[in-house]
Amino acid sequence: MDTIFPTSQPPNLSYWEIETYLANIDLLIIGSGIIGLTTAIYSKQSNPNLKIAVIERGSLPSGGSTKNAGFACFGSASELLADLQTQSESEVFERVAHRIEGLKLLRNLVGDAVLGYENCGGFELFTLQDEAIFNQCMSFIANANAQLGHLTGLTNTYEVADQKIAAFGFEGVTHLIHNKGEGALHTGKMMHSLTQKAHKLGIFILTGLGVKTMSESINGATALLENGYELRSRHIHIATNGFGQELLPELDVKPARAQVLITSPITNLKVNGTFHLEEGYYYFRNVGNRILLGGGRNLDFVNETTSKTGLTELVQHKLEELLRTTVLPNTEYSIAHRWSGVMGLGKTKDTLVQSISAHITCAVRMGGMGVALGASIGKKSAEMIFGQKS
Repeated sequence: MDTIFPTSQPPNLSYWEIETYLANIDLLIIGSGIIGLTTAIYSKQSNPNLKIAVIERGSLPSGGSTKNAGFACFGSASELLADLQTQSESEVFERVAHRIEGLKLLRNLVGDAVLGYENCGGFELFTLQDEAIFNQCMSFIANANAQLGHLTGLTNTYEVADQKIAAFGFEGVTHLIHNKGEGALHTGKMMHSLTQKAHKLGIFILTGLGVKTMSESINGATALLENGYELRSRHIHIATNGFGQELLPELDVKPARAQVLITSPITNLKVNGTFHLEEGYYYFRNVGNRILLGGGRNLDFVNETTSKTGLTELVQHKLEELLRTTVLPNTEYSIAHRWSGVMGLGKTKDTLVQSISAHITCAVRMGGMGVALGASIGKKSAEMIFGQKS
């Protein structure tokens, strides 16, 4: 069979480069984050003879896959209560089940040791001003435990842990709810291990290739790249999460920036585990003997609904205040680094995994739960793509 070359061949590439990397592509995945890589891995495992290429416009994933806080979480009590204001109980717990299943798949796919996974538990903090919300959570957790027991294998997934407040050294915290099913992982190790697994399977990962538009023909689809040339494939899968609307403007997905900071090493750090407060809008954890703290999008929804990475004084000031007054009171530390990532949100927290046309599909809008959902959405994407082609 003749080689299917890109429809325009860049003069700065050799015949060998074009034939090896850019010709005869069976599946072209746009986005090299968690969803893109797991889609490629599951697709290649089921269809080893296919040529699969993953392209990325940045040198590293541009959204949140390498920039997230490393929480292996599926939902705090107050977050699930807030979700019940807009969705039914069955819808909310079905989504939680997908998150739990996704974490299991990820751990099985890569392995806990490689992920740097820690079964440290998750804690939700409540202050005196949160007393009403805490009481609502207390009325809710018995039902939540009954719903989640068969998924987590725990008799009580959620339980009150006020006795731990003093040991953590928090100030102004009146209650803690412990989620025994949550943990933490090393984001960099996770993405590196997925990249290594993809390479070992013979999947091509090409960086510096942004996509402007797409078109479709009878036999496949074409991506017009930002550098001016076109890349043909028998199928295109869009896995760009919060950037999904850039290629598919009809989708209900908006970018949401998440700002983060991390401290220098702290002597005799008391905090160990993952922590949430204010319905998950703020979150922190220890990374060894450092504290990573992020959130604050709720301070300025308008300006934080952006695909631009960057930091704002408003959010960073709030994060520093929370660190100083609640998380690390009377503790010497300094801020070592700050960064931001981009999530994908919509009118609901449900993901969008769907066919766009005969040769184009997408998996976007992870709702800030890309780590938990990534492997399951990648598996679902692979099944969707090749289910419709069988």
